[in-house]
Amino acid sequence: MRPLATTALSLVFVSMAMAPLCARAQDADAAQSLMRRSDCLKCHAVDKKKDGPSFKETAAKYKGKADGPQKLFTHLTTRPKVKVDGKEEEHGTLKNAKDDEVRNVVQWILAR
Repeated sequence: MRPLATTALSLVFVSMAMAPLCARAQDADAAQSLMRRSDCLKCHAVDKKKDGPSFKETAAKYKGKADGPQKLFTHLTTRPKVKVDGKEEEHGTLKNAKDDEVRNVVQWILAR
């Protein structure tokens, strides 16, 4: 293979590898906006416990677990029962969110 073709092919592979990282960074604002609209930040924060666990705590809980993203997706879309101050309550869902928007929030949380 000629040097120019090798260089061009290398650039294609590098840009393909970097695309998910760039897309994820661009989606952070959308994830945070959806969480604000859905009142998630009323009970959760990035790095401190409120009524609910911090996003860092949630990310640590699911770290390295293959089913972690799906469990979190289900939690954010099905109104499961959670305990808050010793009382059982229905957990809210992400407001008017499409599956890809929910997956974006899940990825944002898991990246903490």
